[in-house]
Amino acid sequence: MSKLFEDFNMGDITLNNRVVMAPLTRSRAPNDVADERIALYYAQRATAGLIVSEGTPISREGQGYLFNPGIFSAEQIAGWRLTTDSVHAIGGKMFAQLWHVGRVSHPSIQEGGKLPVSASSKRPVGATAFGYDADGQPALVEPPAPRQLSTEEVSRIVGEFAQAAQNAIEAGFDGVEIHGANGYLHEQFLNPLVNDRTDQYSAAELDNRLRFTLEVIDAVVARVGAGRVGIRVSPYGQLFDMPWYPQIDETYTALAAEIGARKLAYVHVMDQSGFPAPGTEDAGGGPTDAFMNLLAAMKSRLAQTALILAGGMTRARAEDLINDGMIDLAAFGTPFISNPDLVARLKNNWPLTEAQRATFYGGGAEGYIDYAPHQG
Repeated sequence: MSKLFEDFNMGDITLNNRVVMAPLTRSRAPNDVADERIALYYAQRATAGLIVSEGTPISREGQGYLFNPGIFSAEQIAGWRLTTDSVHAIGGKMFAQLWHVGRVSHPSIQEGGKLPVSASSKRPVGATAFGYDADGQPALVEPPAPRQLSTEEVSRIVGEFAQAAQNAIEAGFDGVEIHGANGYLHEQFLNPLVNDRTDQYSAAELDNRLRFTLEVIDAVVARVGAGRVGIRVSPYGQLFDMPWYPQIDETYTALAAEIGARKLAYVHVMDQSGFPAPGTEDAGGGPTDAFMNLLAAMKSRLAQTALILAGGMTRARAEDLINDGMIDLAAFGTPFISNPDLVARLKNNWPLTEAQRATFYGGGAEGYIDYAPHQG
């Protein structure tokens, strides 16, 4: 049998296979609370070895998009419990992705119309949040320049990540994934061209840039245990005004070494190497070879920590990378939207249903829970 479909011991849990359902924002929670429809959506896909939930805000302040189920209120914890019970009833495992968007937010989402907060004082040029427009209607809106967090406030947010992790375990999740990717708060500390601080979290030294993420990891581990904690990162990504910088390899190799020493359950890497590197004109190019070299360097520092790779994944690519020892698990995103039985389709080489992009975000059952399994 292909290793992709074999059991795998990851941290404190055993997975039924090495296929991971990547986190996918679907904006189907009108009151920011997971409901019966969300429970059905995840239960339909629970044959994945591991499901990572859609981004789950740790606080109102950490939210950048309407209609995403959070993990900071009693109602939200109770709402997620129906989903985790449903996934477990089918034999699946599920981690909650803990999310703080930082500067990629808008006053219309924030309590009292406050400014978004960030490691930085720089506005994310070209980014959009999903909030309310001038007419009070849900719409894509441009974030303003954020308010830079004080040193004391950084400690508060570290504590909010830890509390959210505890809330997730109370809600029945098997563990948590810290969202450190895609231009959100953690990357706003890690990227030296975005981080313009002057305190111990500044970009002046690598240790300072890593400090916030490592403090969050340590606080979360103290609450729920290292074997139930993962983190997602996206080196070479440039989403939401994250400029390329020459210390990328140094940054993520050092971070991997720290994570490996802490023996976390996994590191989940998102392949965004398709962005063009500085000085190139090929918009479809990017440092793919550099990315794979970095992935190998990270893997070498994660002796007891699993490595998950997401982005453009196919069965063939997953099997090659696992067989070569480059990764331990393979994450699939978009294919899971339209193929709730993706594991069976991959295993049997059945054709995949194409996803309806118009129904990715918001709406009702259409394009969400109405995709049929393969008809043999």
